[in-house]
Amino acid sequence: MKVRAYILPLALLASGCSTIAPVSDASPVGQTMSIASISDAYIRLTLEAGTHEAEYVDAYYGPPALLAAAKANPRALPALITEARALTPAIDAALPGIKDTPDRRRALALRGMLAAAETRLQMLQGRKFSFDDEAKGQFATVPALKPLAHYDAMLAGLEKLVPGNGELAMRVDSFNEQYAIPKDRLKPVFDAAIAECKRRTARHINLPAGETFDMEFVTGKPWSGYNYYKGNYKSLIQINTDLPIRISRAVDLGCHEGYPGHHVLNLLVEERLARKNGWNEYEVNPLYSPTSVLSEGSANYGIDLAFPAKERLAYERDVLYPLAGLDPNGAEAFWKMQQMTEALSGARLTIAKMYLDGEITRPQALELTQKYLLLSPARAEQSIGFTDHYRSYVINYGWGKDLVRGYIERGNPDETERWRRMEKILSEPTLPSDLLP
Repeated sequence: MKVRAYILPLALLASGCSTIAPVSDASPVGQTMSIASISDAYIRLTLEAGTHEAEYVDAYYGPPALLAAAKANPRALPALITEARALTPAIDAALPGIKDTPDRRRALALRGMLAAAETRLQMLQGRKFSFDDEAKGQFATVPALKPLAHYDAMLAGLEKLVPGNGELAMRVDSFNEQYAIPKDRLKPVFDAAIAECKRRTARHINLPAGETFDMEFVTGKPWSGYNYYKGNYKSLIQINTDLPIRISRAVDLGCHEGYPGHHVLNLLVEERLARKNGWNEYEVNPLYSPTSVLSEGSANYGIDLAFPAKERLAYERDVLYPLAGLDPNGAEAFWKMQQMTEALSGARLTIAKMYLDGEITRPQALELTQKYLLLSPARAEQSIGFTDHYRSYVINYGWGKDLVRGYIERGNPDETERWRRMEKILSEPTLPSDLLP
């Protein structure tokens, strides 16, 4: 999971500004507003929306007075929806006068954030959307999903490759559990994995001086890992230990939550958008917005970018297995299992759509998750629990990764160009549509 927060530009801090007027006070509907004034109104709207849903504001790292003002006198949901609807055409009115490409991209990204805000606020008010409409409204994209029957041939192939008695899911889960990291070895394994993720990333992306993170192991969460960005190039990375953590997850989470994933994205946006450009809207980050597609998709693709092909196998076998006290001779078998089951990951989104659209019940969703994702009942419960909590947000992992991969690997570029493209989309306003051909 991601979280993002940015500091206010120095000019705004110096002004002593502690409140931002809503659009109705700042400019009558129909008059042209500057993008800067729309950005200010968007910040207040987002902070006030956060009083209606605890997780609405994923992070905020601006002056406490702005947040305090929003909490002290928040508008009701209908008023916030009305403002979001007014700010969107205000951007459309301003666009013809914006000739500079970076400024246009900023304006279009802000427009996407406002459209997402309107959708989410309507959901908080009780409106029900279909899975596709919810995804499009909040994340500006609709995933291309395959029917579950598409994955049946893959399951049939795995049946032959994983012989034994009982259901395939239980056989695969039992095999995978042999590669769980003992709890007393988690810290050294994760420390080493994240350090290697950073080393590989720093070869291609200049990281700001002083950037750092703290890591904690936690329980009782609906996710496996989370990055809480604190601003000033610092993050808190939390790893959930509710279920045994397998050795493959060290590199997965080290890249996803750290380098070149969420931590690096946040560093670059703070450095280049919030500090250098002074774009105020990046001070606050709502959980449900088009930026989540890029954030989660790039964090997942970053694993493959940093550890291509068998480089990952070699690193895990030679470094992480000994640290975890696991037999390195089993590394290749486990790695091959991960490669085979990765092809089934798209089934998660198909099941989520069927479940959220009411085509199947929760027990049926659990059963299908065990079957098609080859999970134990406990891991299937965690997966569906995530869908219960975050709903269509699940598209950002698999579908987001597909979009990012398609953009970065288009034309079969070399390693240097792949990393250049990664850095570009992490440090510029990027919508899902920007990743398409």
